[in-house]
Amino acid sequence: MTVTPKTIAIVLAAGRGTRAGGSEPKQWQTVLGKPLLAWSLDAFLSHDDIDAVVLVHHPDDQDLIAQLPASVRCLYGGANRDDSVRCALEALKEQAPDYVLIHDAARPCVTQSLISKCLKSMRAHGAATPAVAVQDTLWRGGDTVEMTVDRDKLWRAQTPQCFSYPLIAKSHAAATQPATDDVQIVRAAGHPVAIVAGDADNLKVTVPGDFARAERILRGRMKLRLGNGFDVHKFGPGTEITLCGITLPHKFGLLGHSDADVGMHAVTDAIYGALAQGDIGQHFPPSDPQWKGAPSDIFLAHAVQLAKNLGFQIENVDCTLICEFPKIGPHAQAMQARMAQIMGLDRDQVSIKATTSETLGFTGREEGIAALATAALVSL
Repeated sequence: MTVTPKTIAIVLAAGRGTRAGGSEPKQWQTVLGKPLLAWSLDAFLSHDDIDAVVLVHHPDDQDLIAQLPASVRCLYGGANRDDSVRCALEALKEQAPDYVLIHDAARPCVTQSLISKCLKSMRAHGAATPAVAVQDTLWRGGDTVEMTVDRDKLWRAQTPQCFSYPLIAKSHAAATQPATDDVQIVRAAGHPVAIVAGDADNLKVTVPGDFARAERILRGRMKLRLGNGFDVHKFGPGTEITLCGITLPHKFGLLGHSDADVGMHAVTDAIYGALAQGDIGQHFPPSDPQWKGAPSDIFLAHAVQLAKNLGFQIENVDCTLICEFPKIGPHAQAMQARMAQIMGLDRDQVSIKATTSETLGFTGREEGIAALATAALVSL
């Protein structure tokens, strides 16, 4: 049996980053609606070859951790970068990973392709790092130019720096001097580190103006997808109905092959629509008896997972239920909470509201319920 090597990404975020300004450490300041460090976490979490992500943070930032994905393992860092890396390596000892990537949280623009290139080189050489060749003329001097420095073979170091776990763990254990990065640690232990062509956009946010540049880069990469869904179910015999995952008493039931949750069906179809992946009927044919009476959260969870598999995350959904009765207002918050739970979203990313058709049409005659939904997806 072939065993797949285990690869873990370590994101370092225990520094204070005071040069960047702001009331919070730079890695927790917001860029396009989420903390700077969350962009790096998302890049590693969504990469097919990364099995787990570890965040090393400052103890003072413990209260900020709740806004991050639950799958991220969080550890306290040390007094400096070297100590923080050693804390992470020690914590991973029992998991015995094959490879680790060590990345600065202040580099939010790391791409999937750069991660892949670094991993490929590291597997071949045992250690690899991205870097960008120096293009500008370099001078050495104080108030005046004293000399020109030969830029041949000069590189600007980047992260993620990638190593076999035994190599980096042994190198850190043997280190006797502080280092600026892990490449220095490994080279001091006598092991060469391969250079991978880096990405000029993989900048390190250091000063206030860097936030604007990072935002421009990230905004340019984001893909926005919109989808809409519409569904109708008619009333029939019964004493209760299910709407957006909440069961309500009613003088009728709703007819359908599944549980006839018209709101959840509309949202599910909106997600499929944004992905150009058809509709519920194509993924869960009504002709298939296994879906008879099935709870609709199965369909919604499938759509959410499909979005992730295709490289998208759901930014928000908006669902309007169209009916005279039952009255939705008293139950809207419970519906919002349930839908958010199924989709793994915050409640403020889910809108559930209702309207009547002023007694007009089939909904006005209380013959059934309709639902209209919109979903917005952004690329991971």
